[in-house]
Amino acid sequence: MIREKRNKEKLTAYYNKFMDDGIVDPNVHPWVAESWQRCRNLRLPHETMPRVNRLTREQVLEHQKTHAHIVEYVDGLYEQNKQHFNSHNLSMLLIDSEGYIIKNYAMPFFQRVMDDIQGMRVLESDIGTSSISVAREHNVPFLMFGPEMWIRESHNGDACSAPICVQGKIRYILSFCSVDQSELPYDLLLSLLMTMKYSVEKYLEMQIYWNVQKMILNELPVSVYWLNRDEKIQYCNENGKKRLDGKSSLSDVFLNYEHIPVRQALAGKPAYRREIPWITADRTYEDITTALPVRLGQNVEGAVLLSMSIEDLKTTIAHATGYSSRYSLYSMVGETTEFLALQHKATRIARADNNILLQGEPGTGKQRLAHGIHQASARAAAPLIVVKCSDESPKAMEEEFFGRPDGDNPPTAGKLELAMGGTLFIDEVEKLPVSLGDRLADVLRNGLPVPGSHERKKLNIRVIAACDSNLKRLADKGLFSRQLFEMVLDTVMRIPPLRERVKDISVLANHILAEMSAQYNMPQKHLSPEALKILTGCSWPGNIKQLQGVIERAFFHVPGSLIEAEDIKMPVDKTMEKSWKYDKDAFISVWKSAGGNISKLASMLDVSRVTLYRYLKKYELGPGSAEKKK
Repeated sequence: MIREKRNKEKLTAYYNKFMDDGIVDPNVHPWVAESWQRCRNLRLPHETMPRVNRLTREQVLEHQKTHAHIVEYVDGLYEQNKQHFNSHNLSMLLIDSEGYIIKNYAMPFFQRVMDDIQGMRVLESDIGTSSISVAREHNVPFLMFGPEMWIRESHNGDACSAPICVQGKIRYILSFCSVDQSELPYDLLLSLLMTMKYSVEKYLEMQIYWNVQKMILNELPVSVYWLNRDEKIQYCNENGKKRLDGKSSLSDVFLNYEHIPVRQALAGKPAYRREIPWITADRTYEDITTALPVRLGQNVEGAVLLSMSIEDLKTTIAHATGYSSRYSLYSMVGETTEFLALQHKATRIARADNNILLQGEPGTGKQRLAHGIHQASARAAAPLIVVKCSDESPKAMEEEFFGRPDGDNPPTAGKLELAMGGTLFIDEVEKLPVSLGDRLADVLRNGLPVPGSHERKKLNIRVIAACDSNLKRLADKGLFSRQLFEMVLDTVMRIPPLRERVKDISVLANHILAEMSAQYNMPQKHLSPEALKILTGCSWPGNIKQLQGVIERAFFHVPGSLIEAEDIKMPVDKTMEKSWKYDKDAFISVWKSAGGNISKLASMLDVSRVTLYRYLKKYELGPGSAEKKK
């Protein structure tokens, strides 16, 4: 708290009045008065410094070692401002949050006296009222004049203390103390203290931030190097240190240092995700490397290199959400001859490495089968990368496969690059434009072109494609890439529709219920014989996906454990997939079976949300309509 200069003779009179008669003058600062009262109640001696809690000499050394990071920083601040302390006969104390003096900073002619206070505890209960105790209690800087201090022999000088706070908690206290009655430039004193307080707080915040950053960087499976303009290492994480083998320069370790894009980054041009070998005398690291310039304003002051082993990258991707198979072949259930033949064939061809074409109606489980084949293959530890073809622009689909190269903002890796060593599952492959299919087939067969070279990088990828249509017929008509069709034609698997697996419906229904119970941590539910009879009596034009939608609706709407026939909301027409386009009643029926959920309805009918909104408008089922209210 910034205070105006006070008349010390009057302050001395107030002090004596309290000590002699126990009367607090109204002119005494209220925080000081409160402290005096507490000290009086504790019967603290006030003439000379009492014997106080202090650390042993060994404990003082250990204490300073524990706080070495802050001692070193405050040492530097003191050295920069030493002339101000000398010219005004000031000393400085660094105190921890428990009130123990870590270190004193004093002038040479009274150094011997001040040395004795290191390790002393200076709480209010130890030495009475002081600027330290008031600043600590109220968490504000506080200037205290000599006659306000509890110990009379301390009245010769003034003191000003400031708490050092980080994240709302007092970590340290800085205290300036004068040693005589000379006139002090209080404005200078307070300005210097507040500047040092701000500097120490920012330093501690930076230390916390940097320690967290180092923790993160050391846990990442990436080698990180920060170099200055002279290409000297300023920092490297633990993975980076392992490669250096005790040496201090990248050029001393890596034989192809000139080909690592360090100087490119120092020239201000970043390099993103380049495939670069890091060659040492003992081994070669096949890496994906990014080099980024470190800027201060407009000037490049250094470079950061992030380099990850391709093998580590494959492992990381394989364990990332969405990049590993979620289903095994045995998560698919059934008892019919058709299903068991399909499962047996999938198990057999999974062990081979040929490309596969999955053909079947929407909702038959092609994606789950692709996951199961990948998991049962020798590529199971590598990533499974899924691309769902859509009606997006050819450019957007091209970027999804091949990524965005250097120079674009921001560059991205394509799905082909991510699938290296693993499986690329192309869903709804029939929607691929012919030109993009031709390019994809060329790259899969001959490799990716290497920028700035005539060479190609061979791809180690297994392709599983899925389609709802007759792909051969589309290729014959020129509506699908002939090259890509021939490439995925190694093995063709036809997934039978649910109407050809009627005996599997009850098995599938109970399996879906069991999966939902596990997924949502809810009690198991069962279907009554009458409910099963309704399910087996439907031809299920939407196949397993449609069956799952009906089961899910019943699962969430039935409070008990048994799902009865009246709980099953079935599509009204066996030819739902066609009739809803022309028949309002059929559309309303399937809309209700989806619970009015547009996403679920789009999935059941295998159309886009945009198409559904068009039919909602056509059938007057938009917001506020009479049908919707029903």
